Amino acid sequence: MRLVVVGSSGRMGRMLIKAIAETEDCTLVGAIEHEHSPFVGQDAGALAGLPAPLGIPLSTDPLPLFANCDGVIDFTAPAATLGYAELAAQARIVHVIGTTGLTEPDFEKLRAAARHARIVQSGNMSLGVNLLAGLVKKAAATLGADFDIEILEMHHRMKVDAPSGTALLLGEAAAEGREISLKEHSVRVRDGHTGARERGSIGFATLRGGTVIGDHSVIFAGASERLELVHRAEDRGIFASGAIKAAQWAFKQKPGYYTMTDVLGL
Repeated sequence: MRLVVVGSSGRMGRMLIKAIAETEDCTLVGAIEHEHSPFVGQDAGALAGLPAPLGIPLSTDPLPLFANCDGVIDFTAPAATLGYAELAAQARIVHVIGTTGLTEPDFEKLRAAARHARIVQSGNMSLGVNLLAGLVKKAAATLGADFDIEILEMHHRMKVDAPSGTALLLGEAAAEGREISLKEHSVRVRDGHTGARERGSIGFATLRGGTVIGDHSVIFAGASERLELVHRAEDRGIFASGAIKAAQWAFKQKPGYYTMTDVLGL
């Protein structure tokens, strides 16, 4: 499968380039960066720390690359992702999106692009996290509103959005299990005299510091017992390998909007 990586000079971009080079039935055919990046023109393989150059310089022009590839993997920023989705729709290719911080209007635009592109979007591309989401949905449905749900996440000091996309993915899973709207029942901030916790709400707590890749806990707190479901990411490679698996899966599908739940058959 011929793949293009956008946001190639970032941590995930470099990890994706390396992972694609190590995947037998995939090949990197392009690497994209924004026009002001100091890495434009550099070899993608050298930038990713591969033993030998790939002969693929970082480019600022996605059009010719999208026209000659089977799929694009995108861990960038919401505005950039929406632009790439439009191009993926025009080229009728796969677009795997690991970008976080997307809003509901953004999702609407992605669903529109999915009429022609094969889009796989997830707040987290790891197998473990998506299995955790399935467990959270089941636990929320089974335990009911007598158990309070709190979602705790911690990431490195450089992360710019909160709560994390993974925390929101887990919150949506909990809300689906309860058959409620996350938007109407989530509590993002507590400060000052907040009063008693509202029954049925789903709380979020955000921690930032150091070099933590990603820790997530979903806590179900009952009257005399507590259940905690936890995932800790120890290597960004799990996100890269999950994204490549998503691209390979989507390559065989019809145009549409998919998530990792579809990819993993969960």
